[in-house]
Amino acid sequence: MLKTKILIVEDETIVALEIKSVLKKLGYEVTNTVTNHHDALKSVQTNKPDMILMDIHLENSKDGIQTAQDIQKTVAIPILYLTAFSDDETIDRAIQTNPVGYLLKPFKREELKSTIRLGLHKINPENQSNIDENFKNLGLGYYYNLKEGNLYYKNMPIRLSPKENQLLKVLIDARGNIVPFDDLEHLIWPDKQIHESSLRTLIYRVRSKLEYKLIETIPSFGCKLIPLS
Repeated sequence: MLKTKILIVEDETIVALEIKSVLKKLGYEVTNTVTNHHDALKSVQTNKPDMILMDIHLENSKDGIQTAQDIQKTVAIPILYLTAFSDDETIDRAIQTNPVGYLLKPFKREELKSTIRLGLHKINPENQSNIDENFKNLGLGYYYNLKEGNLYYKNMPIRLSPKENQLLKVLIDARGNIVPFDDLEHLIWPDKQIHESSLRTLIYRVRSKLEYKLIETIPSFGCKLIPLS
């Protein structure tokens, strides 16, 4: 069986080498590790990868989102973004390139493994949905088992942390209505005062495990789930 080929676009050499080592241990073939827009486009032409792990911030270069856009002008290759930024502006720009995943740095090996697996699962047309009709259809191939509290993309389970699961359940129960950020904080951390970035990061993590367009954030107010078929 041919190995899945992955290109790493990362301007931090140590991080790139760590990712390369993990990918090889997971059984993937790394076609190249590059640090900028020009070398990324050149590497894609030389040895077309099956997936690209793309850092968004590239020093002294067009950023990863622009690089992905330029690659997609000539060839359709799934993009999985790596970034330290989870602000709405960055995510909204990234959404335009239709990425298969979005992984926040620093990340653990298991997070990288599961995100790549989900990304590859999304682009494989042979993966059909065998979800029970009693599951809640969130749209775009995502389903949620309300009884057991499990999220699926078609027939593939997606691991959620307890707080990620709690957030998603609150948004599902809201039935498309906006849930204010203050209410989310109270429901998820009822007895604890949290830093303002904690909820933002939690929302980002849930958005990254769904299609980003399924959760809409209303700046300075709240967010809601937008079921799409």
